[in-house]
Amino acid sequence: MPLMSALKLRRSTREYADRPLSQQTLSDFLWAAFGVNRAGGKRTAPYWRHIMVIDVYAALADGVWLYDLASHALLPHLAADIRADTGLQDFVGIAPLDLVYVAHGERMTDTPPADRRLYASVDTGFIGQNVYLYCAAESFATVLRGAVDYPRLGKRMMLPEQQFVTFAQPVG
Repeated sequence: MPLMSALKLRRSTREYADRPLSQQTLSDFLWAAFGVNRAGGKRTAPYWRHIMVIDVYAALADGVWLYDLASHALLPHLAADIRADTGLQDFVGIAPLDLVYVAHGERMTDTPPADRRLYASVDTGFIGQNVYLYCAAESFATVLRGAVDYPRLGKRMMLPEQQFVTFAQPVG
């Protein structure tokens, strides 16, 4: 689909079918979001000051998985279905995939702690827009959500102290 057509179709949707995604579709979503698209580990989305501070987690019915961009694979993180915990709205527990964007504050050493969420959120916005465009091109639903109980989700995901959730994004 041409980019102009995908931009025309891009929208936020809060209704999802509970049908699981195929492995190929999941793979395509993750690559579109923040995969490696050229030499040197460069990504499909830009990132702040060439410091990779965002990890993409896939919350699925069978658990939480960390997207490992180097091998383009999912690594097991947590053996629990936490989709309902990824936001404050009811629909998040129904979507077959909830992408959770996690920032590494410890990698932002030259940024004051008070500014880290801002810069990490900008990077997340780029990644989220890639997901929006993929969804528009492939007729999927998505919405980038900030209505998240951040401390609760971070604890549920067992994140280290310096890591924090920026946003979550259901897909289906």
